[in-house]
Amino acid sequence: MKKYLFFSLLALFGFVNTSWAAAPQVLGEYGDWIAYYYRDSAGPVCYMASAPKKDEGKYTQRGDIYVVVTHRPKEKSYDVVNINAGYTYKPNAKVEIKIGAKTFTNLFTSGDKAWAVNEKTDKEIVEAMKRGSRMIIDGTSAKGTKTKDTYSLSGFSAAYKAISNKCK
Repeated sequence: MKKYLFFSLLALFGFVNTSWAAAPQVLGEYGDWIAYYYRDSAGPVCYMASAPKKDEGKYTQRGDIYVVVTHRPKEKSYDVVNINAGYTYKPNAKVEIKIGAKTFTNLFTSGDKAWAVNEKTDKEIVEAMKRGSRMIIDGTSAKGTKTKDTYSLSGFSAAYKAISNKCK
């Protein structure tokens, strides 16, 4: 229930401009992932989100940590992977995603978020997430603290299917 509330609030206050959109609707909970849908001024938006099962690092305080995959069909934007670290990344920080035998380092950071540098990398990450069982994200905060967040990919494929069906 806490996870559901967190992502509902994240959706409402983090992604949706309420003057243009209705509150997000939950499409379903799939293992460790929750799928959502809403409409904004540009059209439908579907996304899925999860929090890590384990977060490691020698920090005293850290904000919300999560990964989101978003589809915005009116913008022809699919499979956009967004990482929220819960801290401000070190400038030009290297963020590393490990899924099975694959490692992705082609990411950029801004504030507390990291994204793939291009659409091709987003799609490669999503394909690895569909096939994997866990994902590890390593990052470094502006204070130099190294972190390691471990996500379960249980339910990822089902949640992905739900957002893809809703936002074709």
